[in-house]
Amino acid sequence: MFTHQGKKRTSKHNLQIASLLSFVAGIVNVAGFLAVAKLTTNVTGHFAFFVDEVFKLNFWQSFIYFLYIFFFFLGSFSSNFLVEVISRRNANYVYLVPTSIEALILVVVALLGSHFIALYPNLIACSLLFAMGLQNSLVTRISNATVRTTHLTGLFTDLGIELSQLFFYHDLESREKLFSSVRLRLTIISFFFTGGIVGGIFYSEIGLYVLLIGAGALISGIVFDNFKLKLKLLHRKYGH
Repeated sequence: MFTHQGKKRTSKHNLQIASLLSFVAGIVNVAGFLAVAKLTTNVTGHFAFFVDEVFKLNFWQSFIYFLYIFFFFLGSFSSNFLVEVISRRNANYVYLVPTSIEALILVVVALLGSHFIALYPNLIACSLLFAMGLQNSLVTRISNATVRTTHLTGLFTDLGIELSQLFFYHDLESREKLFSSVRLRLTIISFFFTGGIVGGIFYSEIGLYVLLIGAGALISGIVFDNFKLKLKLLHRKYGH
């Protein structure tokens, strides 16, 4: 799921990572919005608000929206920087540090966020945007830009294009590729939606602690992938 890169990746690996990370993003999206009334998984809307506040000469508020954009960018930059550094030592563990940092951020916000909502809502928003930048950059890098999990605009665009192509591409190979891609898009959308429902239902009961579900899902993915990697290495060592 995480460890396979390049030609080693299959559609199954992409489906697995898409399911996990889009579910987490769905939780963060809804929980973040309910907590601080801000989008915390993408920056498209924040850029529009940023420009609007600049034209209104409301420079402090425009600076806040700039920070939202910057922290998502910073998360993306940090994730790929870590991947580049780690890949030069052990390519099998490039995912471990960025994913662990994301899980840690979700845990910290879950445990401490309720104490900061009233006074520092922007700190919570920036923290979650940084985490989603980490996630989006990592999954984009690992899947060679096939999987994106933190926003749906591009996904629905790609889904519309691919569904329309089914009317024109009739050879078996092309249709198999299209069906595989459509299945991936629908998986991401479905799990993002499911994560959103989970986030909404549990936020009403436990508040930001719902982010612990997302952190738990990430940690489970790390443990699962690490276990599979250990088995694979043992098989290589003792299998012959």
